[in-house]
Amino acid sequence: MAQKGDQLDQETFSCSICLEILKDPVAIPCGHSYCMNCIKSYWDEGEKKLPSCPQCRRTFTQKPELVKNTMLAALVEQLKKTGLQGAPADHCYAGPEDVACDFCSGRKLKAVKSCLVCMASYCKNHLQPHHDVAPLKKHKLVDPSKNLQDNICPRHGEVMKMFCRTDQKCICYICPVDEHKGHDTVSAAAERTERQREMEVSRQQIQQEIQDREKYVKLLQQEVEAINQSADKTVEDSEEIFTELISLLQKRSSDMKQQIRSQQETEVRRVRELEEKLQQEISDLKRRDAEMKQLSDTEDHNQFLHNYPSLSPLSESTHSSSISIRPLTHSSSISIRPLTHSSSISIRPLRYFQDVTDAVSEVRGRLQDILRDTWTNISLAITDVDVLLSQPEPEPKSRAGFLKYSCEITLDPNTVHRQLLLSEENRKVTVMKKYQSYPSHPDRFTKWSQVLSRESLTGCHYWEVKKKGDGVSVAVSYKNISRSGDESGFGYNDKSWSLYCTSDRYGFWYNNIGTSISGPQSSRIGVYLDHRAGVVSFYSVSGTMTLLHRVQTSFTQPLHAGVYVDNTVGNSAEFCKLK
Repeated sequence: MAQKGDQLDQETFSCSICLEILKDPVAIPCGHSYCMNCIKSYWDEGEKKLPSCPQCRRTFTQKPELVKNTMLAALVEQLKKTGLQGAPADHCYAGPEDVACDFCSGRKLKAVKSCLVCMASYCKNHLQPHHDVAPLKKHKLVDPSKNLQDNICPRHGEVMKMFCRTDQKCICYICPVDEHKGHDTVSAAAERTERQREMEVSRQQIQQEIQDREKYVKLLQQEVEAINQSADKTVEDSEEIFTELISLLQKRSSDMKQQIRSQQETEVRRVRELEEKLQQEISDLKRRDAEMKQLSDTEDHNQFLHNYPSLSPLSESTHSSSISIRPLTHSSSISIRPLTHSSSISIRPLRYFQDVTDAVSEVRGRLQDILRDTWTNISLAITDVDVLLSQPEPEPKSRAGFLKYSCEITLDPNTVHRQLLLSEENRKVTVMKKYQSYPSHPDRFTKWSQVLSRESLTGCHYWEVKKKGDGVSVAVSYKNISRSGDESGFGYNDKSWSLYCTSDRYGFWYNNIGTSISGPQSSRIGVYLDHRAGVVSFYSVSGTMTLLHRVQTSFTQPLHAGVYVDNTVGNSAEFCKLK
């Protein structure tokens, strides 16, 4: 309590100009006391005006004679001896980021309010007249603002209390007479009310978007758990089957587990990525809502209208307006209807990777003679686990869009024809005069000078091939394409799709049927693959991208990129590094 009393004494015996303990205190006719030097300086600065009291604003016809108040001076000295401190705490002073009191001399205190009539900011002490003096009580006080001068009309020097809807700017009451004559004008308060109403509608939309995305996030989290459970159960069931065939199928068991885990990781990662996008959208929307809330709470109409146009319009959702979840098998599914249409969300139970388990059981029955064909079925069953992409990815419209799907292709040395030399970290093949001494391998092409990629491709991918010379084919193919005979050439069977390029024409080949294609010549061919949608597109890439041919089919196996190079020495094809 003693400490509180000291603080009270300090405020009572402080000069309201310098805010320190009174020095040589003097009392002026209105009864308020100041340091002698402070009140002299205050009156000297306003020499052309009638002297007045800084607190109550009472004016005097002439400067009152200042005489030191000895009794008050003695009382102040006595209080100093009892431990009274004159300076306020440091946190009361205005810093670089604070609004300073316009009436403090010396080191200024923080302003607690700004007056839209006086166009000045006041600390607690200097604000007191606005609470005590009747005319000042009618003034409009707002939170401290550094931008009070923005409320003054630069043309007429008057406070801008009106708004011109024609020019979309704040104006003073004189502006409609000349510069804004005939314009649609209203009071700033009326315009603020209108804009406030618009903002509330936007905020409601944002809040609804937040709720929608939060619902989707919960569903995605459930989906991650279901994927993990399904994958774990499949691994468990499959291990029981492979245990019975350990001597013959140990390697296949290991391959299968690795592929399942890889697919599991892929699916979980895709769900997480979408979850992160939704969380980011939620964060952005909350930040947007906070900005609107802060602006909405602004008491200064003009400041509100000044900052209102800087708010960017609410953009439509690009991710969550419609998300559907593809079935794990043909007999079960999860579907999410758009929340924006108030549709119900229905979820039917997921099945485990039953196709995988069935395929493994078939392997157990048919053993090694049919292992290779059945292994293809197992791989497809795993890669068919596609939770989120129930509808095809939209094909990009620009090269920048394609590059988002870019992948690095490396060529498989076990498939390359012996007339082709591998180089550039197995990304380039060149026709050589002498055959290369590659080891024998059942996957090596023996009829046509061509090669397949090491990578197995599902999902969406984009790559580019730089060609040199006539007679280069850019292709996609199943891995089980024949390795010998005329039917092993890209496009000469139903297992590969090939774009054949010469210096003056293009041709597309599939199942030994060719189609002539026209298009701009380029040394670089781009390939876009959407395996799930059954789309492969070939582009001529130069300054712009020109579509040469698009295939729409249904792929039944993972694909591999491939190139054929005519057996002219020096001709080459190289898979470009795009990242």
